[in-house]
Amino acid sequence: MQELPVSLDNFSLLRRKNRLYVDKSQRLAELADRHDWVFLARPRRFGKSLTVSTLEAMFSGRMELFHGLGAEAWVAKRSESPLPVLRLNLGRLPSLGTVQELNDALVLELLRLAGTHGVQLPKATNASTMLNTVLHAIYDKSGEIVVLIDEYDKPMLNNIDDIHKIEEIRRVFCDFYSVLKACSECIFFAFITGISKFAKFGLFSSMNNLDDISMNEEYGDILGCTQKELESYYEYWIQKTCLNMNIDRLELLEQIRKYYDGFCFDGKTKVYNPFSLNNFFAKGRFDNYWNQSAQSSFLIKWIKKHRIDDPDRYRHLVVPIEFADSLEIENAKPESFLYQSGYLTIEKIEGQQIVIDYPNYEVIRAISKIYAEFIYKIDDFITLGNDIWDALAKHDFLKLIRAYNVAIAKLPYDEFPVRNEYWYRMVFESVLRGAGIIVYAEVHTYKGRSDIVIQRNNEIYVIEFKLAKDETQIQKKIREGWSQIREKGYAEGYKDSGRFIAEAVIVVDDKNKVASISTSDEI
Repeated sequence: MQELPVSLDNFSLLRRKNRLYVDKSQRLAELADRHDWVFLARPRRFGKSLTVSTLEAMFSGRMELFHGLGAEAWVAKRSESPLPVLRLNLGRLPSLGTVQELNDALVLELLRLAGTHGVQLPKATNASTMLNTVLHAIYDKSGEIVVLIDEYDKPMLNNIDDIHKIEEIRRVFCDFYSVLKACSECIFFAFITGISKFAKFGLFSSMNNLDDISMNEEYGDILGCTQKELESYYEYWIQKTCLNMNIDRLELLEQIRKYYDGFCFDGKTKVYNPFSLNNFFAKGRFDNYWNQSAQSSFLIKWIKKHRIDDPDRYRHLVVPIEFADSLEIENAKPESFLYQSGYLTIEKIEGQQIVIDYPNYEVIRAISKIYAEFIYKIDDFITLGNDIWDALAKHDFLKLIRAYNVAIAKLPYDEFPVRNEYWYRMVFESVLRGAGIIVYAEVHTYKGRSDIVIQRNNEIYVIEFKLAKDETQIQKKIREGWSQIREKGYAEGYKDSGRFIAEAVIVVDDKNKVASISTSDEI
């Protein structure tokens, strides 16, 4: 048994504290042997910083950290001639302030790194000049250098709502990355990570020798945790969780898969978010750990700016294979930005097209909560979520519809002038999912598609949604809904499952902005 590395992204510290490590070192050794200049994009909290830290230890020849790991022999050989490593984490630079302050912070960080290599240098006025000086000074003293840059795009993402500032940041980093290309004779290996791939940020325009492996099948599993790795490295924690939750192993694994698996970056390999896995096993309950770890403020700004008012429009969306190759952040398509942020993933690749979707229930819940709180602006969301949970636990449909009506009353209708049945249903789904309730939309049966299926513990709720122009149409729409449920047999597939099953029709009166519910007991 090894303790979980819930908040550790430093490889050296993780190994010295004997925390659980899903061994990717051999894959990283293969990467270092085959490539010289590498770029890898992955969502936040996916292990990028740990990977950079691991590479730093490998090239530094830290043999004591690799006993029993796949790259042990590779590191032992490298220890005979370790290389100086220049490791920059741009995510730790000031997120606010002027571009000049960003430049000055970068200069100071480069001076600090030079000092760790025993090189004392005068302070330069700009970051690109400082980088050029540092690279040549370390090279003259110790030979070829390994350059590792983590979160290259964080300064830009922190200022996503200020296009003028982004342009200024671009100019700083275009010069900065041009220095790396110009000093290529000093660099043995370079590895750069980020969330996004925006060509005009300077990285790809300045460094045309950079191999982008982000969607390469060969490296689809280089970050994240595969199903095989989950069942191998986490076996102790799986057994412990089964006992604590009083659940069968196969059932637990299936629930973990639905909640945290499904990320795919190559159209083939599915992986778990390691941050979510570690938190789940540490806390022993299913929750939205990934989004709780750091609210995606830049994503919220992006959604508001581009008025993306329908999160379900991206379910099973077909896009061209180059959809993630954005020229500049301000012109990136929403699906590209959502993919690079980790909210969408590759479902499959078909020729020159990609089908994208939300990877798992954790992400669906995260995006739904963002919409409920920040787009639909439903305040006191926690209280509302608790009311919904309580209503379902007591099978109290009137309380459920009252909670939904509270949400409807809070919606900024001036911002959403087009209101149809689909939109009202989408708000209902977002409220429930944001509250942690498993909701499936447009569930296919052999005769049609049910609007909503709610799953809670051993209970199934089949709900048909209708929109009435005013209160005079409510009863008519209720009858239409029940006729559809019965004729299409939406609940038939669940009736032999041994679960509690309830059916209902929800009708929204668009004129008065009030929803009504009719349950099977009333028919």
